[in-house]
Amino acid sequence: MKEETIFDKILRKEIPCKAIYEDDDVLAFEDINPQAPTHILVIPKRKIPSFDALSQLEEAVVGSYIKKVAFVAKKLNLDKDGYRIVFNHGKDGQQTVNYIHAHILGGKQLQWPPG
Repeated sequence: MKEETIFDKILRKEIPCKAIYEDDDVLAFEDINPQAPTHILVIPKRKIPSFDALSQLEEAVVGSYIKKVAFVAKKLNLDKDGYRIVFNHGKDGQQTVNYIHAHILGGKQLQWPPG
């Protein structure tokens, strides 16, 4: 059995979220610990454990997910001034949930390096 995550529970509506976009393939919702004025997580409804696992999927699945992340950023009107997309992978990358999720960060001038 695959590891149960908070995102599995959110998708089953067992844990509420502030959804900002949902379709048959993805759910986008506000991060509960925002690191920028706009901080949205975009998760695929098909469970993918990590960014590294994308290399094992069909290109159409990967491309569709990335396009949906871009669509959500545009829907939030972040495309004019810019935004950052973050995927954390593994312990050193600070991945805390074993379910791929894109962080969309925006609404202010972001700093570099990130950490």
